[in-house]
Amino acid sequence: MKTLVLGASNNPHRYSYLATVELLEHGHEVIPVGIKKANINNIPITGVYPDKEDIHTVAMYLSAENQEKYYDSILNNPPKRVIFNPGTHNPVLENKLKNIGVEVLHSCVLIMLSNNQY
Repeated sequence: MKTLVLGASNNPHRYSYLATVELLEHGHEVIPVGIKKANINNIPITGVYPDKEDIHTVAMYLSAENQEKYYDSILNNPPKRVIFNPGTHNPVLENKLKNIGVEVLHSCVLIMLSNNQY
C-alpha cells in the first residue's frame, strides 16, 4: 500500500517526518512530497506530486492554504483515501474528493499506526 506524505519534512520534530518513519517501519511504501529537497531514512523528498503513481493514501500535513496548489494533481490522480491530520482540515478539498469517491478521514496517521487501524 503506497502512501504519499504531502508536506514532508526532514526535521525530526515535525509530525510529517515522524509519520514517514513510522510508515516505513510498518512496511509501507512512502513517497514524501515537500518543498525542501532532503531525505528521510534514505528516501528522497520530492518537490513534485507524482502524476502516474498508484497511490492508496495521501497523508496530509499541509494547511488548507498550502494544499491549493496540489488540488489538480490530487484530483487528476486520485488516491483511495486522504487522511487530514490535525491542523489540515479543508472542507473545499474534502468535498471535491468525496464527489469523486475518495474516502476522507479526519485522523492522525501516527495514532492509526499505533492502533493497527492504518
